[in-house]
Amino acid sequence: MQIVLDETHDLIAAEKVDGTKVYDVAGEKMGTVKSVMINKRTGKVAHAILSIGGFLGMGEDYHTVPWEKLDYDTDLGGYKLDVPEEQLKSAPTFSAEEVTALNDREFEHRIYHHYGTPPYFI
Repeated sequence: MQIVLDETHDLIAAEKVDGTKVYDVAGEKMGTVKSVMINKRTGKVAHAILSIGGFLGMGEDYHTVPWEKLDYDTDLGGYKLDVPEEQLKSAPTFSAEEVTALNDREFEHRIYHHYGTPPYFI
């Protein structure tokens, strides 16, 4: 008997999501999922960190996006981001050097307010 550890019909391992392509609503590639952030206590996916822009891992910006803004598209084999380009461009971002922003609750509040979704921890 084979044990499935990375994917079933409805479930996918977090490690397999990392690196998945992200597309805009028109189907144009805009980046990749850098990481999926899961609440330690509830087990719910809080948000995704997307890598947008850059070349060969340099100069990329990281966008924290509420998980409910991503929708998996089987035809594209990746996630569609249900956010207008202008909203994404004006969202708070951070670079690899500023990763401490992820430990800042005020930063998280700004992210969820920006996208008009309730924070995951409420």
